[in-house]
Amino acid sequence: MQTSTASDVKKSPVYLQSLGAAGTVTGSKHLLITPDLNILVDCGLFQGVKALREKNWEQPPVNPADIGALILTHAHLDHCGYIPLLVKNGYRKKIYMSQPTRDLTELILRDCAKLQEEDAEKANKHGYSKHQPAQPLYTVADVEAALPYFKVCAIHVAIRLNEHISFKFYPSGHIPGACSVKISCYQKTIIFSGDIGRNESELLPAPEPLNDADFVVMESTYGDRLHAKTDVALEMAMIINDTIFNKGNILIPCFAVGRAQEVMHLIYRLKKQKQIPSAIPEYLDSPMAASAGKVLQHYPEWFNIDDKECAAMFSGVTINQDYKNTEKIIRRRGSKIVMAASGMLTGGRVLEYLKHYLGDARNTILLIGFQAEGTRGRALLNKAYELKIHGKYYPVNAQVKEIEGLSAHADQLELIAWLKQFKKSQPLVYLVHGEPCAQEVLRVKIKDELQLQVKIMKQYEKELLFTV
Repeated sequence: MQTSTASDVKKSPVYLQSLGAAGTVTGSKHLLITPDLNILVDCGLFQGVKALREKNWEQPPVNPADIGALILTHAHLDHCGYIPLLVKNGYRKKIYMSQPTRDLTELILRDCAKLQEEDAEKANKHGYSKHQPAQPLYTVADVEAALPYFKVCAIHVAIRLNEHISFKFYPSGHIPGACSVKISCYQKTIIFSGDIGRNESELLPAPEPLNDADFVVMESTYGDRLHAKTDVALEMAMIINDTIFNKGNILIPCFAVGRAQEVMHLIYRLKKQKQIPSAIPEYLDSPMAASAGKVLQHYPEWFNIDDKECAAMFSGVTINQDYKNTEKIIRRRGSKIVMAASGMLTGGRVLEYLKHYLGDARNTILLIGFQAEGTRGRALLNKAYELKIHGKYYPVNAQVKEIEGLSAHADQLELIAWLKQFKKSQPLVYLVHGEPCAQEVLRVKIKDELQLQVKIMKQYEKELLFTV
């Protein structure tokens, strides 16, 4: 009788496959393929250049019905915005997330669907779409169909997916509810960083430590640069005061979740300390940002400030719910501060302000977050002389300023510091969610400083992690 040896036993592979955010900063979707369960970490929309946006309309290379679990790191659109389409195309399992992420994701998806429906309607009415008729990527009804699959998880609590796989959430800063994911898979530890926040933030605690890992799947948005070490409050005060002196308006494009609240708190603090005129009108023209603010007031444990201060920062802000009032705000005489989504100027009400404010040199467009390749925000940073909005070109005469210190993403120094916690366990590092230049610089930096092996994920390519 012949006996079998260990070498005779058939090995089953465990793969990592990026379906998005590989060589770009949008469309985060990372698939962990195991012998008995496929796990998708994040499910985001592609944004930016047209070639990327068109990927949202393509059928995914994996059948959504074959995915056994979806774990969501946080509520930004480039991480959650594809969920309605995943469900529409056959996904029928649980979608795991923290409590703030659950509430914010519902808001963001509803708003995204509503904007798509409105944009399709406008395009059909004014005839500026090449598609006849223009269709939304998904509808509010598609969002409604996805909500029953949402499953809230407590942080630091192991969630068992099957006999061999479990995971835990660890707060990562970035925005309230954002978490890194620690997956225990066949006795190996795989960390998905999600978006890593700042060590020092106006509102949020620093990312929590995770300590050990065999594999780390890590974002690399700012892998090639450091945020300016200037005093953010002083910088903001100078920009606002200079614009007021010139009798101009300050337009701050910001993400409705996270950045809007951080900017509001900073302006509240500047007014309280009399560093800017307390009488200057402040508008938040984003119903979703207003709704997100109300949601976040229910979760003071995710902030550095108490609930009273959180409520106070909203008290001096006029919130516009109805898009019909946007024109009234634009026509209002005198200097004002306007915050409106989206943060990269890809859509939303901020475009109406841009149409009116770009041509006047007295006005300031203040950019405070990452501007992806192909977005109007990146074009402004690259000193574009005109922007195309809704089929027309608008000259850029306004002042364009940037405050890097308000970014929600860790810079290179903070990314390296975050990764140092794993040095003892010597994990294999996979870089995602970054543009090619940033990723290559960070890859070399990690290799030289931490002596860790680093790979850059490529779209749709499978990487063998280990066999079981």
